[in-house]
Amino acid sequence: MAEEGDVADFVDDMDGEYYDGDLSFLDEYDMLMKMTDTSSAQARKGKDIQGIPWDRLNITRESYRLTRLEQYQNYENVPSSGEAVDKECKQIEKGGNYYEFFHNTRLVKPTILHFQLRNLVWATSKHDVYLMSNYSVMHWSSLSSNLVEVLNFSGHIAPTEKHTGSLLEGFTQTQISTLAVRDNFLVAGGFQGELTCKRLDRPGVSFCTRTTYEDNSITNAVEIYNNLSGGIHFMASNNDCGVREYDMERFQLLNHFRFPWPVNHTSVSPDRKLITVVGDHLDGLLVDSQNGKTVASVVGHLDYSFASAWHPDGRTFATGNQDKTCRIWDMRNLSSSIAVLKGNMGAVRSIHYSSDGQFLVVAEPADFVHLYSTKSDYKKRQEIEFFGEISGVCLSPDDESLYIGVWDRTYASLLQYNKRHTYGYLDSFV
Repeated sequence: MAEEGDVADFVDDMDGEYYDGDLSFLDEYDMLMKMTDTSSAQARKGKDIQGIPWDRLNITRESYRLTRLEQYQNYENVPSSGEAVDKECKQIEKGGNYYEFFHNTRLVKPTILHFQLRNLVWATSKHDVYLMSNYSVMHWSSLSSNLVEVLNFSGHIAPTEKHTGSLLEGFTQTQISTLAVRDNFLVAGGFQGELTCKRLDRPGVSFCTRTTYEDNSITNAVEIYNNLSGGIHFMASNNDCGVREYDMERFQLLNHFRFPWPVNHTSVSPDRKLITVVGDHLDGLLVDSQNGKTVASVVGHLDYSFASAWHPDGRTFATGNQDKTCRIWDMRNLSSSIAVLKGNMGAVRSIHYSSDGQFLVVAEPADFVHLYSTKSDYKKRQEIEFFGEISGVCLSPDDESLYIGVWDRTYASLLQYNKRHTYGYLDSFV
């Protein structure tokens, strides 16, 4: 991934070549008015899901969409990787209708700090969502419409428990690059290789550590998972080319694997025997989870990858790349991908399989989230479309709710979609 110097340059130039996410120029009037949410009933009556008043603007929604598609510049480490894909691959036709818009919450303000890292929204139930908002980890309850701060990194944070290897002095003003929340555990990764662990059912922070003191040590991704013996582990992927596995009972480092290039994302197979490893290289790796040795490589992407996910069946997995594609791989034949899923305008920054394996959620950096049906061999998709940078996308553990964090100076919000059922759609009056 880009080095930290590049990040600063990029942030300073966010209104320039690579960023076109600010919608404030569209609606100065609305900024003076009360920001309002959008319900499913209002959306069915024609209200824009983000509350953008297109009827008062000098541009139509359709015209602005065309402008965005034409002007949005996808960030590439390999020049013209997206153009090459555009020539080779066709977009899967739309037509799927798996999740239906339910609510847009303007009270929730998701944010991002690094333009390549977009895993900052996590749901622990269909009603409970954790996300980054500036320096704070926030909890949103869609049931009670309550927004509560869980952890604030702007000041000093120190562990309240004693564990071997924990930095008892803690951290000050930690810039959070990535987040993972599962069950009662939260792990936040920082720009200087920091890892902060918290149990959500206890006050305070359980564990703080710095993975490395190298200059380019940003924590790119964290995954929390159950190991085969029933304990909870987490895996951190870092820019220092390392992958580190910790247990979450004693917060001890169990494994440290090193690779020839910065690791942007890892995911552990359902049987816990293999790890997908992707990063600043065109190829992805499958490695043995016990010893870190490479078992196989997957070849086909044209740029660096930032996302990976396993299907619950353990036979197929997906990788997301800056060449604007998500590729699907089958363990029974890794010589080539079995499907190439092309985005509309940007890199694939975040991907998740549903827990039942029926859907694959693929998020671009901005404006588009795609849901593919695995039952139709990825040949059917639903396209969720809006305006703004995507801070994260996640499914609830029961697959009932889909949440999308939208980062924008004016229209920042949390989008909620609910799974469609054959008995029809019912509005909630809670």
